Amino acid sequence: MTVLNKYITKSLTLKNRVVMAPMTRSRADNEQALATNLIAEYYEQRATAGLLITEGINVSKRSVGYINVPGIYTEEQKMSWKNVTQKVHQKEGKIFAQLWHVGRISHPDLINGKLPLAPSAINPNSQCYTPEGFKDTEMPKEMSVKEIQDTISDFQKAAENAIKADFDGIEIHAANGYLFHQFFAKCANIRTDKYGGSIENRARILFDTLDAIRQKIPISKVGVRLSPDFRTWFGMKTDDETEKIFEYIITKLNDYDLAYLHIGGYVEADDETPTQSIINTAKHYRKFYKGTYMINRAFTKELANDAIENNITDLVSFGEPFISNPDLVKRFELNASLQKADQNTFYTTGEKGYTDYPFLEI
Repeated sequence: MTVLNKYITKSLTLKNRVVMAPMTRSRADNEQALATNLIAEYYEQRATAGLLITEGINVSKRSVGYINVPGIYTEEQKMSWKNVTQKVHQKEGKIFAQLWHVGRISHPDLINGKLPLAPSAINPNSQCYTPEGFKDTEMPKEMSVKEIQDTISDFQKAAENAIKADFDGIEIHAANGYLFHQFFAKCANIRTDKYGGSIENRARILFDTLDAIRQKIPISKVGVRLSPDFRTWFGMKTDDETEKIFEYIITKLNDYDLAYLHIGGYVEADDETPTQSIINTAKHYRKFYKGTYMINRAFTKELANDAIENNITDLVSFGEPFISNPDLVKRFELNASLQKADQNTFYTTGEKGYTDYPFLEI
C-alpha cells in the first residue's frame, strides 16, 4: 500500500491516501469572515487529494485568534462555504471543515475588546497577529461553566452548519495549544471543577463536544486532531501526565465511530528530526486506537509510503507541499519535482502565493 492507493471504510471512500492538511491562509479579508471565490478556487485546485481538510474555521466571534480567518457561525458564512464545497465536489473531491477555537491564543483587538477565553487565567506569554501587527497576549478570562457549555453549543452549531454547507464531514481542532489542548494540559488548566484536576475532567470538554455534535450530525462524519508531543509553542509544556491523558483520550475515542483520528502538530523548535519524531509518537498511540489513523508533519512521499506500508498509519496529510503544488497527487504519480513554497505569502491576502502556483505541463 502507498499514498496513491484508494482508502475505503464504512465512513470514508477516498481515491487516494494523500490528505491536504489544515493550514491557515488568511484570505477571508472581508468584514463578514466569508469564504470568498478565491478561497473556493484554492480548494478546487487541490481537489485531486483523497481528502481536503480546510484551514481552521472559527466557530464563533469569540473563538478568533488571527486576522482574515473565515467563520461558519452565521447564515451568510454557511452559504459562502457552499460555493467551496460545490466546486470541490464538481472535481470529485472530498472536503472536511476544521472547526476551531483558539482559546487564550488571542487578543482583545481581535474579539471586540473582550479578553480571550481559556480554561484558567494563565497568560501563555505568546504573541498574536492583530490588525496592527504582532501584540503580546494578555491574561485570559477563566471560562465559567456556562461559557464552556456555550462554546460546546458553538461547535455543535458549526458542525451542523458545515454539513448543511455540504461538507463531507468536520474535524475538531483539539491540537497545537488551542482551546481543547489547553484544557488537557496542566500548564494551562488549574481548574478545580468538573473540567479540571483529574485526567478525566481535563479531557471532559472534548467528549462533551462530541456528544453534542452527534446529536445533530452522524459521528461518522467527525474527525479529531490531537498533538500529543506539542511542547514549545504558545506557552504549552508536556508534564508527567501528558502521555497518560492522551492515552486516555485516544482509547476513549474508540467509543465513537469517528471518520478518523489525526495525529500531528507544528514542528517543535527543539526538534531536528520532526518526521521521525511524529512517527515515534504515532507508533505509540496507534496501539490505543482501532479506527482510521492519520499522521502529519513534514512528510515526503517516500516517508509517507514507508509509514503506510509499515502499518504506522492509514493516511498521511501534507501541509506545505500542497501550498505550492496544487497538483501534488499528480506529481507523486509521476515522481515529478516539487515546487518550493514562498513563505512570505503564507498569510497575506490575494492570489499571489495562493492560487497562482503553476500546474505540471503534461
